[in-house]
Amino acid sequence: MDTWALAAGAALAFVVARRVLGGGRAPSEQVLRSIQAGARIVDVRTPGEFGGGAYPGAVNIPLAVLGRRLEDIPRNGPVVLYCASGMRSASAARILKRAGYAEVVNAGGLRHMPR
Repeated sequence: MDTWALAAGAALAFVVARRVLGGGRAPSEQVLRSIQAGARIVDVRTPGEFGGGAYPGAVNIPLAVLGRRLEDIPRNGPVVLYCASGMRSASAARILKRAGYAEVVNAGGLRHMPR
C-alpha cells in the first residue's frame, strides 16, 4: 500500500472517530434546527468568559463542573454546546453522550452559533 493511501485512510478514520465520539463541530444547519426545536443551549466556558458575552438564552455550565451539573441539563430534548473555539464543547459533548444524552450537538465556538 502506498503512503498516500495509508495517510488518506488514517485521516478518514480520524474524521469518523471524531463524529462518532462527538468531537466534531456540527454543521450550522444542524445547530439551527436543534435550537429551533427547543434545545437547551449550554455555554461551557468559564464564568468570566460567559460574563463577557454569551449566546441569547444560553446557560453557563463550565466544562470543569459539567459532570457534577448534569441534573441542570434536561435529557428529553436536544442540547447545543459551545465554548470559545470548539475544543471544550467537543469534550462536553463526549461527557454528555457517555452519560446517555441522545441529542447532543457540538456547535463549536460562540462565533459559530447562528445569528
